[in-house]
Amino acid sequence: MTSTARLGENGPGPAAEQGDGRNGVGRRGAGRTPLRGAVWLTWRQHRLILGVLLAGAAAAAVWCVVLRGRMAGYIDQHHLAGCSMISLVPRCEGTQDAVIAFRAAYSSSLRLVELGLTLLPTLIGVFLGAPLIARELESGTHQLVLTQSVGPLRWLAAKLAVPAACVFAATSVLSVAFSWLWQVGGDEVSGSYWYSLLGFHSLGPVPVAYALLGLAVGTLIGLRLRRTVTSMAVTLAAMIVLQSLFQLLRRFLLPVTTVEFPRDKAVQVPDSSWVQGQGYLTGSGARLTDVDLECGAGDFSACLRRHGVTSQYLDQHPVSHHWPLAWIEAGLVVALAAALTVFAFRVMRRRHG
Repeated sequence: MTSTARLGENGPGPAAEQGDGRNGVGRRGAGRTPLRGAVWLTWRQHRLILGVLLAGAAAAAVWCVVLRGRMAGYIDQHHLAGCSMISLVPRCEGTQDAVIAFRAAYSSSLRLVELGLTLLPTLIGVFLGAPLIARELESGTHQLVLTQSVGPLRWLAAKLAVPAACVFAATSVLSVAFSWLWQVGGDEVSGSYWYSLLGFHSLGPVPVAYALLGLAVGTLIGLRLRRTVTSMAVTLAAMIVLQSLFQLLRRFLLPVTTVEFPRDKAVQVPDSSWVQGQGYLTGSGARLTDVDLECGAGDFSACLRRHGVTSQYLDQHPVSHHWPLAWIEAGLVVALAAALTVFAFRVMRRRHG
């Protein structure tokens, strides 16, 4: 015996309740439509700031491409590749004036892009992440959405999906463009080194990871505090603290490379090496610094012999550590962003069911 769909005094029959299957109308189709509607609504609500973000990223990427061409032409013309202001490389002899002129012409542009990529995650957290949910909760407009067929978790997922996709796309384009630019004029020529605060935060996966963290931090704080302006202020402080903590942790993400050289020999450390420490080694392997020696103004060589110094050491992160450090830190940052996002869903479930 089969059930037929009839509309009569008692309403729809069983088949109408379960859906037809031929035209895709039913519970399963209705379950997908509200999510698409919530995604569309999120884009409509935030299309101005998301559009500015995407357009700004595209314009900055084009500027990086143009700047790279100009910098590459200058470096090739003056044979400056790998040369710094003070260099012992024979082929760089006589290029100091050209390096100074290059930095005067292009260093400010590089610093501007680095500064923008370093500040962008915090700006995303403050102006996009924090108001994303806090404004809805503060004004009460979330109640209208939640009375529809969209549940609170699906609503939060839709609210996060569109900004996260735009943030990922914009910061990825910017990071790739600047990394391509930095390959030409970074490190020695421009004096913009990979281990500097601005340099590390603007290269490779690092700015992308921090941008996603900024969005997650702002969203969670907005969900907890439910006040837009307060959430923006707390997000600003939280991002400053988190970036500072990761900066302190960075040097310990990989073991340093130790280089030993003779006791009385002066060695020029490459500008691209991130120096972590240096001093003297005794015959027993003990490490001494200038403070430990207390040689004063006397015979320095005699002082070294008196303390049993046999060689010097230098702890460093060479340039080969750049990308491993970047990927490790980016992975930790993304993991933290994911954990905060999961916690935000737990908060939403606890408060709104």
